[in-house]
Amino acid sequence: MTRIDLNCDLGESFGAYTIGMDSEVLPFITSANIACGFHAGDPVVMNKTVREAVKNGVSLGAHPGLPDLLGFGRRVMKITPAEAEAYIVYQTGALAAFARAAGAELHHVKPHGALYNMAADDTALAEAVCRGVASVDKRLILVVLSGSCMQSAAERLGIRYACEVFADRAYTDEGTLVSRSKPGAVITDEDEVIKRAVRMVKDGIVSSESGKEIHVRADTICVHGDNPKALQFVRKIRMSFADARIEVSPFTY
Repeated sequence: MTRIDLNCDLGESFGAYTIGMDSEVLPFITSANIACGFHAGDPVVMNKTVREAVKNGVSLGAHPGLPDLLGFGRRVMKITPAEAEAYIVYQTGALAAFARAAGAELHHVKPHGALYNMAADDTALAEAVCRGVASVDKRLILVVLSGSCMQSAAERLGIRYACEVFADRAYTDEGTLVSRSKPGAVITDEDEVIKRAVRMVKDGIVSSESGKEIHVRADTICVHGDNPKALQFVRKIRMSFADARIEVSPFTY
């Protein structure tokens, strides 16, 4: 039977502002990427989200981003590799502390938003992200975009990694994610999301925005927690995976 991890970006509320439907989504996923306070989240939200994830048996991941609350970490910033490494260490360490306080261990690290996309296309930044993760805990698994610079850097530096694909994001012909500034970058049609998810997992193929077939390695598949249809997506993906004889379970390497 084919196996896949289903992850979701959570813990992105901040202070009085609520983003996403974390409590409703958690029962349907196997891994949670929890915001660490730079692009979203705060200590209270981090603590609550970690404990809810543990209660649901969901693997804990740090979701470090750029220091950009106003832009939700989705605006490109000019940063050095040393800064990127420090951002990863700082945020991952904070989330790891909340995990230990809840009687659990951190399982993985998935960079957020612009930082993820920048490191996916920049070797120096990708290596900095890898060094940051390894310096916190060499057992941690780095979640990388399939076929990206981060995957190559992780292989080169001996970092444990899992390749990620996206059910609700459009792909370019080069296998990267279409910028959110462009129309159609986020897919909202439920049937289309389900069809893409099953094909990526079963066949290792996703169609780009132009129709080109891109080969991908799918260890974990993401649904964005701030997508208005996140709950519908994870429910239907789970049902469709069961029908397609795809087992959903946390990734381990």
